[in-house]
Parts: sequence; structure tokens; C-alpha cells
Amino acid sequence: MIITFANRKLEKLANDSRKCKTDLGPKRGELFQRRLLDLADALTLEDTRNLPGHFHELIGNKKGQWACNLDHPYRLIFEPHNEPIPTNEHGNYIWIEIVAVEIIEITDYH
Repeated sequence: MIITFANRKLEKLANDSRKCKTDLGPKRGELFQRRLLDLADALTLEDTRNLPGHFHELIGNKKGQWACNLDHPYRLIFEPHNEPIPTNEHGNYIWIEIVAVEIIEITDYH
């Protein structure tokens, strides 16, 4: 899958393991890098459905975004980078057609 980043800080964290673990802490930094590897290894978003980290669609004011677990309560938030985002006739996202994502943030949205 193609991965882009919403800002340079996230991109630097993704590309510098030492900085990542220093800025995010060892556990969150390791999980962040593991989730990015999972996304990079996936051909489509569908390939992430059954991976550790509980990749899932968000609802409400975050509809159109996805999340996966880091260390509780933090989540890695990303959006499909396909334009337009593939949907079926019922408005449901078609995970198997999403081949690119943009990493938006690491946050506790609860």
C-alpha cells in the first residue's frame, strides 16, 4: 500500500526509529512502526482487517477516517488517499479497492 503523511513530523517519526521511540516512548513508538509496516505490506486496506491492532472505520465527525490501536488509549488515524474514496451503492467503503492511505495523526480521540 502507498503511505503518505499529513505532516513532516509524522514522516520523520516513521523514518527515524530512534526519534520515534524518544518522542513517542518505547512502546508507542514500536507499535507505530509496526502498524506502518503492516500497512506497507498490505496490497489493499482489506488486508489489514484481521491483523493485530484492530484496523477499523471511524464514525460520526471522523467518518471517512480509519484507526488502529497503539498503546491504550492512543490510536493511529489515517484516511484513504484514493480520490474519490471507493464506495458501493449503499455508501459503504470498499476496503479491497483502497490502495493508498495518508497518516493523519496519533491521538486519543475518546
